[in-house]
Amino acid sequence: MRVFRTKHANREAAISTAALPDIIFMLLFFFMVTTVLRKSDENLKYKIPTAEQLKQIEQKSLITQISIGTPNDSERFGSEPRIEADGRLIDVKDIVPFIMKEKDKLPTYSRDQIIVLLKADENVPMGIVSDVKQELRKANARRIIFAASWKLKGRK
Repeated sequence: MRVFRTKHANREAAISTAALPDIIFMLLFFFMVTTVLRKSDENLKYKIPTAEQLKQIEQKSLITQISIGTPNDSERFGSEPRIEADGRLIDVKDIVPFIMKEKDKLPTYSRDQIIVLLKADENVPMGIVSDVKQELRKANARRIIFAASWKLKGRK
């Protein structure tokens, strides 16, 4: 009995690569559209302290950032430590309205769960940090976390 063989029996099917450029451009446009860029330049310079234990926050949409440090432009803003929120320098008395505005951006069910990320320079006096914490308490923003970088072993 004879086995029928064709010319194409041993060839593998070729995968068409004609659609690859379209797929690559679709991915490129997707990432360009969904990427969030920094809203503004930071007006403060600060070096965050180091820590031995750090914890990652899962709900990043609840985080609002407040920075405390010395101004980059000391001629305009002086050399005293200042508070920056939402890309602009504010006073301690402006923290409560800022937090209320940030809470309004959140869904109703998560407004009391707002997390305030404090980025404070390691050389800033504790008095201004304490004042900020008191104002956050008045605004009912009780979840406060401090930014820190990993402490490398062997260094002080």
